[in-house]
Amino acid sequence: MEVDADSAGQRLDNYLMRHLKGVPKTHVYRIIRSGEVRINKGRASAETRVNTGDIVRLPPVRVSERAEQKSQAMAAQASHGVPAKDFPILFEDDSFLAINKPAGVAVHGGSGVSFGVIEQLRMARPQAKFLELVHRLDRETSGILLIAKKRSALKNLQDQFRERETGKTYLAMVQGSWPTNKKVLDKPLHKYLLPGKGGKGGVEGERRVKVVSKDDPDGMPSLTLVKVREASKQVSLLEVTIKTGRTHQIRVHLASEGHPILGDDKYGDFEANKTLARSTGPGQLKRMFLHAWQFQCNHPVTGERMELRAHLPQDLSRFLVQALPGTPTDIEKPNTQP
Repeated sequence: MEVDADSAGQRLDNYLMRHLKGVPKTHVYRIIRSGEVRINKGRASAETRVNTGDIVRLPPVRVSERAEQKSQAMAAQASHGVPAKDFPILFEDDSFLAINKPAGVAVHGGSGVSFGVIEQLRMARPQAKFLELVHRLDRETSGILLIAKKRSALKNLQDQFRERETGKTYLAMVQGSWPTNKKVLDKPLHKYLLPGKGGKGGVEGERRVKVVSKDDPDGMPSLTLVKVREASKQVSLLEVTIKTGRTHQIRVHLASEGHPILGDDKYGDFEANKTLARSTGPGQLKRMFLHAWQFQCNHPVTGERMELRAHLPQDLSRFLVQALPGTPTDIEKPNTQP
């Protein structure tokens, strides 16, 4: 196989897994370790980056019957899932596209999920040579999600994330009245696993995140900026901008202040969530009120500064009207209040 320009810079293992559909990962790594995979006639490791024009030679590989059946089953299942064409497109050109991801849809398959947004997009666009997630959103979070259509765009956008050149603002509704003078949450976060099945609080190995002290060697620096959009004594609608992209950052930071996000099944008020879910009419809330609302980046080709915005989905808009009467649901602009 000859490496094309869109695959340049990719790790060898990822390149092979993309081109050897249905071949188990264990087998891909086995043929790399054994030296059977050659790049320009030389041995290579899994971490080797491929370049445009490289010739990758492989031993004969056979897709196992079980893997082929699994692949076919996933394809059949995906074809009956949420059609990718129904994802609202916020922006698209030759480099990347941005969609308004619905809540409850994973961005990719894995961890008990057969398929996600990226698999459905690939299914709907079989002619597309390259489609990769630029970043991720929690399954329960709705809003802006970027997908690269070229490797060069993927690298450029991910570099912008890494260098903090992007701007990501979420809308979150939390319990209680958020203090307007509380604007900066600078708290290190640490990922850990819940105890075993006999332990309190969840399934063995399930991931959680917690705030740790600034001198904790395992703490990752995490910075969140908060603005109050609307508030009552019971709830507050917040604009939340993250300067770092840690796992569950917004959820944990807000909960650590005593104002968990409504509907958060991991860090929220579980009894209050049950009440909201059992309510009827516009006061019902069956999922977390967290929406990736606004995103800023430089276009990966032109360098032009871009701003994307995704309206609140209908379930959150309906709940907002009931929880904070008088608040416009067609939220257009960020809050400019100091």
